[in-house]
Amino acid sequence: MRIALAQINYHIGDFEGNVSKIKAAIQEGKKQLADVVVFAELAVCGYPPRDFLEFDDFIRKCYTSIESIAEECRDIAAIVGSPSINPAEKGKPLYNSAFFLSEGKIQSISNKTLLPNYDVFDEYRYFEPNRQPYHVIEYKKYRFAITICEDLWTTFDNPLYIRNPMEDLSKLNPDLIINISASPFHYEQETVRKDVLTRTAKIYGIPLFYVNHVGAQTELLFDGASLVISPDGSIFDELNYFGEDLRVYNLNDFLYKQQKEEIRDKTSKPRIELIHDALVMGIRDYFLKMGFPKAILGLSGGIDSAVTLVLAARALGSEHVKAVLLPSKFSSEHSVRDAIELADNLNVSHDIISIEEAFQIFENTLSPIFKGLSFNLTEENLQARIRAVILMALSNKFGYILLNTSNKSEIAVGYGTLYGDMCGGISVVGDLYKTQVYEMAQFINRKKEIIPANTMIKPPSAELRPGQKDSDSLPEYKILDQILYRYIEQRKGPNDLIKEGFDEATVRKVLKLVNTNEYKRFQTPPILRISPKAFGMGRRMPIVARYLS
Repeated sequence: MRIALAQINYHIGDFEGNVSKIKAAIQEGKKQLADVVVFAELAVCGYPPRDFLEFDDFIRKCYTSIESIAEECRDIAAIVGSPSINPAEKGKPLYNSAFFLSEGKIQSISNKTLLPNYDVFDEYRYFEPNRQPYHVIEYKKYRFAITICEDLWTTFDNPLYIRNPMEDLSKLNPDLIINISASPFHYEQETVRKDVLTRTAKIYGIPLFYVNHVGAQTELLFDGASLVISPDGSIFDELNYFGEDLRVYNLNDFLYKQQKEEIRDKTSKPRIELIHDALVMGIRDYFLKMGFPKAILGLSGGIDSAVTLVLAARALGSEHVKAVLLPSKFSSEHSVRDAIELADNLNVSHDIISIEEAFQIFENTLSPIFKGLSFNLTEENLQARIRAVILMALSNKFGYILLNTSNKSEIAVGYGTLYGDMCGGISVVGDLYKTQVYEMAQFINRKKEIIPANTMIKPPSAELRPGQKDSDSLPEYKILDQILYRYIEQRKGPNDLIKEGFDEATVRKVLKLVNTNEYKRFQTPPILRISPKAFGMGRRMPIVARYLS
């Protein structure tokens, strides 16, 4: 028995494109003498389809796609993820299913039992959990236990679910486990995922074939990294990270050998490198799948826009990125010089457009109303909004999509201007704390200086008033980010943080800033997710709340 894992970058709702890729993989599987080709969860429609699942036409296209793929399955079988209709009169109208295709038709359907409904997942909104007796698929004298993603996530010491599908499936004496998945990337996911899957294979003593999505679906990034795991729980092979892949395996290697003779190097990349690769893929796929030709951003000479520009140039090519410098009278000479040097290092075209004249016009226009009032946050925000107007004008006129350059620390505490520096089509570093942005810059510069050294060492500043520094109104980032991480990712309350030794006044100030700025985050662009708890769809907080206010 030869099994192929097909790790593919799907596009939500692009049935023609997805089916074409699936058929091409089946043909490649035939060339490599595979008996079965395995595809990911909801492969035909892409993941997550969300409310598209409420359209009858969308579901009809899923079935049409499955039938078309089945026609390709002659002298070979395929396991393909797709929604299926729940025939019962009660319950949700759909199942999340794995279709077993062979001899030109649908032979069997296996439905997902455990539907995640936490963080970025909302499957119980659409799907009915499987409540029917489990079955294995028999093909060429081998018995397949087919599971779908979360169905295997029950090997924790404190599992989220009462049911354990593999417990029941194991009683049917399968020869192997197939798991088709849509497991999004975050920087801790690799460790957790491998622990779950290796435990499962070892507990049941049978090989496990796991195939994951790869590619970006707006803010969700899928790393691929599909796995083949031996019955003893060791990793037999691992597919590419952040790229499509197809490999064929002989089941005899698992049944009669302890381990592949020339096992691939399983040494994990450093976390910052995985984040780098994830963000580059996220930018690339967002532009490719949306059909956007080129990007623009405001380049300030600061660390956030510098890192964003590097990632964009690597994702799209320097020729498809435009940097715009928008200095005011408060912009330092070295910031302008640093921004130009970076653009030149990357061979990215840039323009310099002073906002000083526009700012003076606004000041003159508002002076009768602001008479007697001192310069404050209002004038600072005016500068940010003028810059946004110019960037959006260039975007409209020349077809650019604006990249947002705000980091997670700033977004968390509201250190940004609505309709100003918080504008953009996609947020590139919005899930990186400021200290992580510096770490990313160091990674970018690990072989040679790309981001100017001065950008790396100068005190962070929005440069919206004379001598301004971020530390004037915020704790130092090395302290701020520790508090934010514990509150956002680890969900620790103020008393927990104070017990850990953080200054009480600082803790209460920071947490109040986080909570009272939820209204701003509600209006931010989608943020490329690289952490276990990103702002956006995976963190749902009320806006008008008084907790810690």
